[in-house]
Amino acid sequence: MGKQMVKSISISSPGEVNVMKFNDTPLGKPSDSEIVVQHKAIGLNFIDIYHRRGIYPVPLPSGLGMEASGIILEVGDKVKHLKVGDRVAYASTPLGAYAEARVMPSTLVCKLPDEISFEEGAAMMLKGLTVQYLFHKTTPLNAGDTVLFHAAAGGVGLLACQWARSEGIILIGTAGSNNKCKMALEYGANHMINYKTENFTERCLEITNDKGVSVVMDAVGKDTFEGSLNCLKPLGMMISFGNTSGKVPPVDIGLLMAKGSLQLTRPTLFKPHLATHESCQTMSTDLFKKVVSKDLKIPIEQTYKFKDIAQAHKDLEAGKTIGSTVLTL
Repeated sequence: MGKQMVKSISISSPGEVNVMKFNDTPLGKPSDSEIVVQHKAIGLNFIDIYHRRGIYPVPLPSGLGMEASGIILEVGDKVKHLKVGDRVAYASTPLGAYAEARVMPSTLVCKLPDEISFEEGAAMMLKGLTVQYLFHKTTPLNAGDTVLFHAAAGGVGLLACQWARSEGIILIGTAGSNNKCKMALEYGANHMINYKTENFTERCLEITNDKGVSVVMDAVGKDTFEGSLNCLKPLGMMISFGNTSGKVPPVDIGLLMAKGSLQLTRPTLFKPHLATHESCQTMSTDLFKKVVSKDLKIPIEQTYKFKDIAQAHKDLEAGKTIGSTVLTL
Protein backbone atom coordinates (compact mmCIF):
# COMPACT_ATOMS: atom_id res chain seq x y z
CA MET A 1 0.00 0.00 0.00
CA GLY A 2 2.81 2.41 0.92
CA LYS A 3 4.25 2.50 -2.62
CA GLN A 4 0.99 2.86 -4.50
CA MET A 5 0.93 5.98 -6.70
CA VAL A 6 -2.20 8.08 -7.02
CA LYS A 7 -3.15 11.11 -9.10
CA SER A 8 -3.53 14.32 -7.12
CA ILE A 9 -3.67 18.04 -7.83
CA SER A 10 -1.44 20.70 -6.32
CA ILE A 11 -0.68 24.39 -6.82
CA SER A 12 2.68 26.07 -6.30
CA SER A 13 1.43 29.62 -6.84
CA PRO A 14 -2.00 31.31 -6.79
CA GLY A 15 -3.71 32.11 -10.07
CA GLU A 16 -6.02 30.96 -12.85
CA VAL A 17 -6.96 27.35 -13.55
CA ASN A 18 -3.62 26.61 -15.22
CA VAL A 19 -1.85 26.69 -11.83
CA MET A 20 -3.53 23.37 -10.98
CA LYS A 21 -1.13 20.54 -11.82
CA PHE A 22 -1.73 16.78 -11.83
CA ASN A 23 0.94 14.81 -9.95
CA ASP A 24 1.73 11.16 -9.33
CA THR A 25 1.90 11.03 -5.54
CA PRO A 26 2.97 8.09 -3.37
CA LEU A 27 0.19 7.00 -1.02
CA GLY A 28 1.74 6.68 2.43
CA LYS A 29 0.81 4.80 5.58
CA PRO A 30 -1.58 6.25 8.17
CA SER A 31 -0.36 7.33 11.61
CA ASP A 32 -2.25 6.21 14.73
CA SER A 33 -5.00 8.82 14.26
CA GLU A 34 -5.16 8.84 10.45
CA ILE A 35 -7.03 6.93 7.77
CA VAL A 36 -6.42 6.09 4.11
CA VAL A 37 -9.46 6.80 1.95
CA GLN A 38 -9.99 5.87 -1.69
CA HIS A 39 -12.17 8.58 -3.18
CA LYS A 40 -15.26 7.77 -5.20
CA ALA A 41 -16.45 11.37 -5.69
CA ILE A 42 -15.08 14.83 -4.89
CA GLY A 43 -17.11 17.93 -4.07
CA LEU A 44 -16.48 21.25 -5.82
CA ASN A 45 -16.96 24.42 -3.77
CA PHE A 46 -16.39 28.12 -4.26
CA ILE A 47 -13.88 28.07 -1.42
CA ASP A 48 -11.68 25.92 -3.71
CA ILE A 49 -11.48 28.91 -6.06
CA TYR A 50 -10.62 31.24 -3.15
CA HIS A 51 -7.74 28.90 -2.27
CA ARG A 52 -6.58 28.58 -5.88
CA ARG A 53 -6.63 32.32 -6.49
CA GLY A 54 -5.02 33.22 -3.17
CA ILE A 55 -8.06 35.11 -1.86
CA TYR A 56 -7.79 32.77 1.12
CA PRO A 57 -3.99 32.33 1.24
CA VAL A 58 -2.62 28.85 1.95
CA PRO A 59 1.00 27.75 2.47
CA LEU A 60 2.43 26.75 -0.90
CA PRO A 61 2.84 24.29 -2.50
CA SER A 62 -0.58 23.00 -1.51
CA GLY A 63 -3.21 20.48 -2.43
CA LEU A 64 -6.76 21.66 -3.13
CA GLY A 65 -10.22 20.48 -2.21
CA MET A 66 -12.00 20.07 1.11
CA GLU A 67 -14.77 17.59 0.45
CA ALA A 68 -15.06 14.03 -0.81
CA SER A 69 -16.53 10.60 -0.26
CA GLY A 70 -15.06 7.14 -0.59
CA ILE A 71 -14.09 3.87 1.06
CA ILE A 72 -11.67 3.37 3.95
CA LEU A 73 -8.60 1.36 2.89
CA GLU A 74 -6.59 1.56 6.14
CA VAL A 75 -7.05 2.93 9.66
CA GLY A 76 -4.54 3.94 12.30
CA ASP A 77 -4.37 2.05 15.60
CA LYS A 78 -6.19 4.76 17.59
CA VAL A 79 -9.09 5.29 15.15
CA LYS A 80 -12.22 3.89 16.81
CA HIS A 81 -15.17 5.28 14.81
CA LEU A 82 -14.13 3.90 11.41
CA LYS A 83 -12.95 0.57 10.00
CA VAL A 84 -11.63 -0.77 6.70
CA GLY A 85 -14.40 -0.98 4.12
CA ASP A 86 -16.58 1.77 5.64
CA ARG A 87 -18.28 4.20 3.28
CA VAL A 88 -17.35 7.72 4.42
CA ALA A 89 -17.66 11.39 3.55
CA TYR A 90 -15.99 14.50 4.89
CA ALA A 91 -15.58 18.26 4.68
CA SER A 92 -12.23 18.77 6.27
CA THR A 93 -8.83 20.35 6.35
CA PRO A 94 -6.01 19.91 5.47
CA LEU A 95 -6.61 20.64 1.79
CA GLY A 96 -6.13 17.68 -0.51
CA ALA A 97 -9.49 16.19 -1.55
CA TYR A 98 -8.51 16.63 -5.21
CA ALA A 99 -6.88 13.19 -5.31
CA GLU A 100 -7.70 9.60 -6.19
CA ALA A 101 -6.86 8.59 -2.61
CA ARG A 102 -5.18 10.20 0.38
CA VAL A 103 -3.92 9.77 3.92
CA MET A 104 -5.67 12.22 6.27
CA PRO A 105 -6.72 12.82 9.88
CA SER A 106 -9.73 10.75 10.90
CA THR A 107 -11.31 13.32 13.24
CA LEU A 108 -13.71 14.95 10.76
CA VAL A 109 -14.35 11.90 8.57
CA CYS A 110 -17.89 10.56 9.01
CA LYS A 111 -19.44 7.20 8.26
CA LEU A 112 -21.86 7.64 5.36
CA PRO A 113 -25.29 5.98 5.68
CA ASP A 114 -25.99 3.33 3.05
CA GLU A 115 -29.04 5.30 1.85
CA ILE A 116 -26.79 8.16 0.67
CA SER A 117 -24.78 7.72 -2.54
CA PHE A 118 -21.08 8.59 -2.88
CA GLU A 119 -22.00 11.44 -5.22
CA GLU A 120 -24.49 12.84 -2.72
CA GLY A 121 -21.96 12.40 0.08
CA ALA A 122 -19.33 14.38 -1.82
CA ALA A 123 -21.82 17.11 -2.72
CA MET A 124 -23.45 17.58 0.67
CA MET A 125 -20.90 17.76 3.45
CA LEU A 126 -19.44 21.25 3.23
CA LYS A 127 -22.64 22.85 1.97
CA GLY A 128 -24.94 20.83 4.25
CA LEU A 129 -22.90 21.40 7.39
CA THR A 130 -22.82 25.11 6.49
CA VAL A 131 -26.62 25.15 6.33
CA GLN A 132 -26.78 23.23 9.62
CA TYR A 133 -24.73 25.84 11.49
CA LEU A 134 -26.58 28.74 9.81
CA PHE A 135 -29.97 27.47 10.95
CA HIS A 136 -29.05 25.82 14.25
CA LYS A 137 -25.88 27.28 15.70
CA THR A 138 -25.68 30.97 14.75
CA THR A 139 -28.84 32.64 16.01
CA PRO A 140 -32.16 31.24 17.32
CA LEU A 141 -34.60 30.50 14.50
CA ASN A 142 -38.12 29.20 14.98
CA ALA A 143 -41.01 28.16 12.77
CA GLY A 144 -42.63 31.28 11.33
CA ASP A 145 -39.44 33.35 11.33
CA THR A 146 -38.45 34.93 8.01
CA VAL A 147 -34.98 34.66 6.45
CA LEU A 148 -33.50 36.37 3.40
CA PHE A 149 -31.06 34.04 1.65
CA HIS A 150 -28.85 35.31 -1.18
CA ALA A 151 -27.83 33.01 -4.05
CA ALA A 152 -30.69 30.70 -3.16
CA ALA A 153 -30.22 28.57 -6.30
CA GLY A 154 -26.59 27.74 -5.50
CA GLY A 155 -25.35 24.60 -3.83
CA VAL A 156 -25.78 25.95 -0.31
CA GLY A 157 -28.90 27.86 -1.26
CA LEU A 158 -30.94 24.92 -2.54
CA LEU A 159 -30.17 23.03 0.66
CA ALA A 160 -31.15 26.10 2.70
CA CYS A 161 -34.48 26.33 0.87
CA GLN A 162 -35.27 22.74 1.82
CA TRP A 163 -33.96 23.05 5.38
CA ALA A 164 -36.14 26.12 5.97
CA ARG A 165 -39.20 24.35 4.53
CA SER A 166 -38.61 21.31 6.75
CA GLU A 167 -38.65 23.53 9.86
CA GLY A 168 -41.46 25.93 8.95
CA ILE A 169 -39.12 28.89 8.40
CA ILE A 170 -40.17 31.36 5.68
CA LEU A 171 -37.34 31.82 3.17
CA ILE A 172 -37.11 34.72 0.74
CA GLY A 173 -34.36 34.02 -1.77
CA THR A 174 -32.46 35.95 -4.41
CA ALA A 175 -30.98 34.66 -7.67
CA GLY A 176 -29.74 36.08 -10.96
CA SER A 177 -32.19 34.58 -13.46
CA ASN A 178 -35.83 33.57 -13.72
CA ASN A 179 -34.81 29.93 -14.19
CA LYS A 180 -32.77 29.99 -10.99
CA CYS A 181 -35.67 31.62 -9.15
CA LYS A 182 -38.03 28.93 -10.43
CA MET A 183 -35.68 26.18 -9.27
CA ALA A 184 -35.32 27.64 -5.77
CA LEU A 185 -39.11 27.86 -5.45
CA GLU A 186 -39.35 24.19 -6.41
CA TYR A 187 -36.84 23.38 -3.65
CA GLY A 188 -38.85 25.16 -0.98
CA ALA A 189 -38.25 28.91 -1.09
CA ASN A 190 -41.44 30.82 -0.23
CA HIS A 191 -40.57 33.86 -2.36
CA MET A 192 -37.84 34.55 -4.92
CA ILE A 193 -36.38 37.83 -6.15
CA ASN A 194 -34.47 38.14 -9.43
CA TYR A 195 -31.86 40.67 -8.36
CA LYS A 196 -31.02 41.49 -11.99
CA THR A 197 -34.52 42.81 -12.70
CA GLU A 198 -35.69 43.85 -9.21
CA ASN A 199 -34.25 45.81 -6.29
CA PHE A 200 -33.97 43.05 -3.71
CA THR A 201 -34.22 45.43 -0.73
CA GLU A 202 -37.42 47.06 -1.95
CA ARG A 203 -38.93 43.72 -2.92
CA CYS A 204 -38.00 42.09 0.39
CA LEU A 205 -39.64 44.89 2.37
CA GLU A 206 -42.70 44.67 0.12
CA ILE A 207 -43.00 40.92 0.77
CA THR A 208 -42.71 41.47 4.55
CA ASN A 209 -45.13 44.45 4.61
CA ASP A 210 -42.21 46.73 5.53
CA LYS A 211 -41.44 44.72 8.67
CA GLY A 212 -38.17 43.26 7.39
CA VAL A 213 -36.70 39.83 8.04
CA SER A 214 -35.30 38.33 11.22
CA VAL A 215 -32.10 37.07 9.60
CA VAL A 216 -30.13 37.62 6.40
CA MET A 217 -27.80 34.81 5.27
CA ASP A 218 -25.36 36.24 2.75
CA ALA A 219 -22.41 34.58 1.00
CA VAL A 220 -22.28 37.20 -1.79
CA GLY A 221 -20.48 39.87 0.23
CA LYS A 222 -19.63 43.31 -1.13
CA ASP A 223 -22.49 43.70 -3.62
CA THR A 224 -25.30 42.81 -1.23
CA PHE A 225 -24.07 43.88 2.20
CA GLU A 226 -25.65 47.30 2.69
CA GLY A 227 -28.88 46.37 0.94
CA SER A 228 -29.10 43.35 3.22
CA LEU A 229 -28.81 45.47 6.36
CA ASN A 230 -31.76 47.49 5.07
CA CYS A 231 -33.86 44.30 4.84
CA LEU A 232 -33.54 43.51 8.55
CA LYS A 233 -36.12 44.23 11.21
CA PRO A 234 -34.89 45.89 14.44
CA LEU A 235 -32.60 43.54 16.41
CA GLY A 236 -32.22 41.40 13.28
CA MET A 237 -29.12 39.32 12.57
CA MET A 238 -26.89 39.77 9.52
CA ILE A 239 -24.90 36.57 8.86
CA SER A 240 -22.15 37.25 6.32
CA PHE A 241 -20.62 33.86 5.56
CA GLY A 242 -18.90 34.35 2.19
CA ASN A 243 -17.83 36.89 -0.41
CA THR A 244 -18.29 35.69 -3.98
CA SER A 245 -18.57 39.33 -5.16
CA GLY A 246 -15.59 40.50 -3.10
CA LYS A 247 -14.86 41.31 0.52
CA VAL A 248 -17.22 43.55 2.46
CA PRO A 249 -15.47 46.92 3.03
CA PRO A 250 -14.76 48.03 6.61
CA VAL A 251 -18.03 48.73 8.41
CA ASP A 252 -18.86 51.70 10.63
CA ILE A 253 -20.55 49.86 13.50
CA GLY A 254 -22.66 52.97 14.11
CA LEU A 255 -24.66 51.77 11.09
CA LEU A 256 -25.92 48.84 13.14
CA MET A 257 -27.24 51.20 15.80
CA ALA A 258 -28.80 53.56 13.25
CA LYS A 259 -30.61 50.77 11.42
CA GLY A 260 -32.29 49.29 14.50
CA SER A 261 -29.69 47.84 16.89
CA LEU A 262 -28.80 45.17 14.35
CA GLN A 263 -26.49 42.25 14.98
CA LEU A 264 -23.65 41.25 12.62
CA THR A 265 -21.56 38.07 12.53
CA ARG A 266 -18.98 36.60 10.14
CA PRO A 267 -18.86 32.86 10.95
CA THR A 268 -17.03 30.03 9.27
CA LEU A 269 -17.66 26.29 9.30
CA PHE A 270 -14.33 24.99 10.53
CA LYS A 271 -13.68 27.06 13.64
CA PRO A 272 -15.34 26.61 15.98
CA HIS A 273 -18.19 24.55 14.52
CA LEU A 274 -16.08 21.63 13.25
CA ALA A 275 -13.26 22.13 15.73
CA THR A 276 -13.83 18.80 17.49
CA HIS A 277 -14.67 15.24 16.54
CA GLU A 278 -17.79 15.38 18.74
CA SER A 279 -19.23 18.53 17.18
CA CYS A 280 -18.53 17.23 13.67
CA GLN A 281 -20.27 13.92 14.33
CA THR A 282 -23.28 15.66 15.96
CA MET A 283 -23.71 18.10 13.08
CA SER A 284 -23.24 15.35 10.49
CA THR A 285 -25.83 13.14 12.19
CA ASP A 286 -28.33 16.01 12.00
CA LEU A 287 -27.54 16.50 8.30
CA PHE A 288 -27.70 12.78 7.46
CA LYS A 289 -31.13 12.49 9.15
CA LYS A 290 -32.47 15.28 6.94
CA VAL A 291 -31.22 13.50 3.81
CA VAL A 292 -32.30 9.96 4.76
CA SER A 293 -35.78 11.24 5.73
CA LYS A 294 -36.05 13.00 2.33
CA ASP A 295 -36.35 16.44 3.92
CA LEU A 296 -33.23 17.27 1.92
CA LYS A 297 -32.62 16.22 -1.66
CA ILE A 298 -29.01 16.82 -2.72
CA PRO A 299 -29.23 18.78 -6.00
CA ILE A 300 -26.31 17.53 -8.10
CA GLU A 301 -26.78 19.47 -11.32
CA GLN A 302 -23.27 19.10 -12.82
CA THR A 303 -20.89 16.13 -12.88
CA TYR A 304 -17.36 16.28 -14.32
CA LYS A 305 -14.61 13.72 -14.61
CA PHE A 306 -11.67 14.36 -12.26
CA LYS A 307 -9.45 15.01 -15.30
CA ASP A 308 -11.76 17.88 -16.32
CA ILE A 309 -11.24 19.83 -13.09
CA ALA A 310 -10.08 22.98 -14.93
CA GLN A 311 -13.34 23.22 -16.88
CA ALA A 312 -15.34 22.64 -13.70
CA HIS A 313 -13.54 25.55 -12.02
CA LYS A 314 -14.13 27.80 -15.02
CA ASP A 315 -17.86 27.04 -15.08
CA LEU A 316 -18.27 27.56 -11.33
CA GLU A 317 -16.36 30.85 -11.47
CA ALA A 318 -18.42 32.08 -14.43
CA GLY A 319 -21.71 31.45 -12.62
CA LYS A 320 -22.71 28.76 -15.11
CA THR A 321 -23.49 26.14 -12.46
CA ILE A 322 -26.57 25.64 -10.33
CA GLY A 323 -26.98 23.44 -7.28
CA SER A 324 -24.01 21.22 -6.47
CA THR A 325 -21.14 19.99 -8.63
CA VAL A 326 -19.18 16.79 -8.16
CA LEU A 327 -16.09 15.26 -9.74
CA THR A 328 -16.18 11.52 -10.33
CA LEU A 329 -13.23 9.13 -10.46
